[in-house]
Amino acid sequence: MNNFERPLDHSVMKPFFKNILYILLLLTSSISIAQQSELEISGLLLEEANSQPIPYATIALYKNDSKEILTGTTTDDNGKFNLNTSASDFYIEISFMGFKTKRITQFSVLNYKIDLGVIKLAGDNESLKEVVVRAEVSKTVFKLDKRVFNIGKDISSTGASALEVLNSVPSVTVNIEGEISLRGSSGVQILINGKPSVLADESSNSLGTLTADMIESIEVITNPSAKYEASGTAGILNIILKKEEKKGWNGSVSVNTGIPDNHSIGLSLNRRTEKFNLFTQIGAGYRSLPRDSEEINRNLSDDEVIYSEGTAYRDETFYNFTLGTDYHINDLNILTLSGNFAYEIEDQPSETNFRFFDSNDDLVSSWLRKETTEATNPKYQYEFNYKKQFKNNKEHTLQLSALGRFFGKDQSSEFSNTTLSGTDSNSSQQTKTNFQQADYTFKADYTNPLSETYTIETGAQYVINDVGNDYEVSDLIGTVYVVNENLTNNFEYDQKVLGLYFTGAYELEKWGIKAGLRMEITDLSTLLTNTNESSSRNFTDYFPSLHTSYKISDNVSLQAGYSRRIFRPRLWDLNPFFNIRNSFNIRIGNPNLQPEFTDSYELTSIYKIGKASFSSSIYHKYTTEVIERVSAFEDNVTTTSPENIGTNASVGFETNGKYSPTKWLTITGDINYNYFDRVGTFEAQSFDFSGNQWSSRLGTKVGLPADIDVELTGRYQSGYNTIQGEVSGYAFLDLGVRKKIFKGKAVVNLGIRDLFESRISERFVSQPTFESYSYSQRGRFITLGVSYGFGKGEAMTYSGGRRR
Repeated sequence: MNNFERPLDHSVMKPFFKNILYILLLLTSSISIAQQSELEISGLLLEEANSQPIPYATIALYKNDSKEILTGTTTDDNGKFNLNTSASDFYIEISFMGFKTKRITQFSVLNYKIDLGVIKLAGDNESLKEVVVRAEVSKTVFKLDKRVFNIGKDISSTGASALEVLNSVPSVTVNIEGEISLRGSSGVQILINGKPSVLADESSNSLGTLTADMIESIEVITNPSAKYEASGTAGILNIILKKEEKKGWNGSVSVNTGIPDNHSIGLSLNRRTEKFNLFTQIGAGYRSLPRDSEEINRNLSDDEVIYSEGTAYRDETFYNFTLGTDYHINDLNILTLSGNFAYEIEDQPSETNFRFFDSNDDLVSSWLRKETTEATNPKYQYEFNYKKQFKNNKEHTLQLSALGRFFGKDQSSEFSNTTLSGTDSNSSQQTKTNFQQADYTFKADYTNPLSETYTIETGAQYVINDVGNDYEVSDLIGTVYVVNENLTNNFEYDQKVLGLYFTGAYELEKWGIKAGLRMEITDLSTLLTNTNESSSRNFTDYFPSLHTSYKISDNVSLQAGYSRRIFRPRLWDLNPFFNIRNSFNIRIGNPNLQPEFTDSYELTSIYKIGKASFSSSIYHKYTTEVIERVSAFEDNVTTTSPENIGTNASVGFETNGKYSPTKWLTITGDINYNYFDRVGTFEAQSFDFSGNQWSSRLGTKVGLPADIDVELTGRYQSGYNTIQGEVSGYAFLDLGVRKKIFKGKAVVNLGIRDLFESRISERFVSQPTFESYSYSQRGRFITLGVSYGFGKGEAMTYSGGRRR
């Protein structure tokens, strides 16, 4: 029985939901009371000269005898505006570039409504000149544990998409295919207004429906504080949206094709009003992902060798639907509801040739192993989020959220061995897999700036991971398939993590410090039902963090940070299952695997030189209980499993930069070097060794005439030593070409990944009794897409998201 068939721990969950319900009732009652006393302000803004409507002008409410802004909005396409406020002592200011600002201090209130009627603005040429000169330029502000890139008019007025805005942020790179990397590393977590969102999910391109003028700022977090989960990540990008903007319909439709087969069609929509932000995406497609592989097992005791080589395919038909809304209850309260459903149909054919040679290098036998695999994968996600801002400070917030995810796989495979020469190797096998995974996350976060210099943050998070994997293998005996009990298993994985955190910050204009502590209580249990092998662990860990920053000048800043992180073994690391795709190279899990812990120290400098911006870091990481892949050899079969082996200390240097000498040329690059020292012993064998590895990336984007952009990105990953052998290095080049048509409303994209087919995975294991070699390659991928954007949306390419 899988974990899904067991009820959740009600003793833990019942008080949690009871408290949530109580909080929501209080919030609902307070909201209804607040709404009854709110004033509704409306009007129509026209040009004085010709009575034409003025769209997107700023309507701001200021507190009387003060410059403190209370709330605001913008006019719509027809010059109309409408906003609500609970304030009673205020004046109204209306402004737009090229017009004289108008202040309204006298107005009448009738039934909680203020109707300003028709308002006309007079042109102001002198003011226009002044505004152009002082136009706000995007710039980076350095906080204690993050960098904040504020979006200025130089970007917000361009109509660019959120992905293009991200590409303007120092240390962030977005290629033409939309893949986001931070300091050259992918796997970046994208947040919207400080929370996970379907809009930012990597399985969709919904970020394309957000435009630059909807974005207030982007926070770059490379070394997360105790506020965030302690599990490792390459970094966090938090997109802060302007809540008061009214933008109407935005969206795009796209059609794509590619070689190997990669065909899709997608529609993205975003409707933004005063109260609602509605977003949806619908997509479908078909794609194929081939992989060539080669493996060699050499027995040094008797010089027997087994060679295998072949090609495996993963063909997939997919469907995707996303729907969600942000509801602005009032200026201080926002609700978010969203959901995503996807369905995949997989077909995985493969053929592998095997050859067995004896010690005299004579061919003993050869055979062909074929695989036919079919699978269906339903998956869905739903999200609820409530955010409250307090009147005294927009940074004073309370946020509650609940997120649920489900992924399932119903898979059946058939393997057949056909003798080609020599010894009879005919055989057939069947496998069946029923995999289900449910994840639930409940969060509460509270931030309170006690003063201009002191800020506290506190919160809690409860995560449930509930997984079941029922795996059955059957052998053909005569004319009947018989279950092979030695290879069959039903593995259940149940993990609950409760996290509590507190941080305090003291920040001046040039210098500040922030310290925090996170406690995580982990309850993990696994069960292999067919053998009744169980493992249960409950442990409490503490994760301190410390950050400081110093601003030397507007162009030079220093940041220093420390954090403790954890890597928890995943299902596939713990499940002792046998993968029989290649019966001579088997990977199994280790149910006794322990998590690894890393203490991370970082010193970073950020500086600008003319039109170039750079970021350089020196870092040190010390990891205990390091998880390594260890290979064992018996009867010409290599079995690889993860083990905890000793410690790893590394010291590294990383630098990245962005240089735009002209409007048509941008050059980005980064280089990362680290030296490591491994210390460990496993089964009386010492694995002490040291080494180094480095990687680099160089990209250039060239703007050509006729609205054509060309992007070239080259990457290199050096080889490095492992505890039993080495991994080879590789270099590869990606090419992208984009052509805008219809004044940028339509875009044609051509992308070529791994232009020279040089990206490989090559691993050597060398031990006293055996040697093994494995090689795999994906090959070249060519994609062509056409997309059209409407409303204020940018044309974006829908690729159907990434596989799980």
